[in-house]
Amino acid sequence: MARVVVEVMPKPEILDPQGKAISGGMSRLGFTGFGEVRQGKRFELEVDGEVTEEVLAQAREAAEKLLSNPVIENVVAVRAVEEA
Repeated sequence: MARVVVEVMPKPEILDPQGKAISGGMSRLGFTGFGEVRQGKRFELEVDGEVTEEVLAQAREAAEKLLSNPVIENVVAVRAVEEA
């Protein structure tokens, strides 16, 4: 079965307190060499049949209208993932 993955991230100008908390935790646990951390959302949409351009277009529309808040978030990826 095929899936469409949608990734949503906060806009760069929006504060990300969860990302800051994760960044602090990484430092305390000894994970070094990383800069700023931003936390986003990932949605997996199961597709009946093949992932066509029409299906991807519908997923992009759903991402813009339902899966993200366009005031504070950007849809950064909508892509097909074939199941192995």
